[in-house]
Amino acid sequence: MSKAFISAVLQDSLDCTGVAANRAAEDLIGAIVREMKKEGGFTLPSFGTFRVAKTKARKALNPRTGEPVKVKAGKTVRFKASPNLKKAV
Repeated sequence: MSKAFISAVLQDSLDCTGVAANRAAEDLIGAIVREMKKEGGFTLPSFGTFRVAKTKARKALNPRTGEPVKVKAGKTVRFKASPNLKKAV
């Protein structure tokens, strides 16, 4: 799914201009990102839950050379689908 797809769905659903639908899609994505930064997660009922998870520092291998590389600790986003989404798919 892309921002363009979300914009197209909003444009068809709300019967608005493409510019307005694109702005609404940007605002929606921005609100989700802000919520995840602030709260560490975001739940969309009947769809699923997104949460921020910390990753540990680790060693990996460079696929080209095979030499070990250090990977820093960081954050990633995890998603857990709701039972309703699992049934629908």
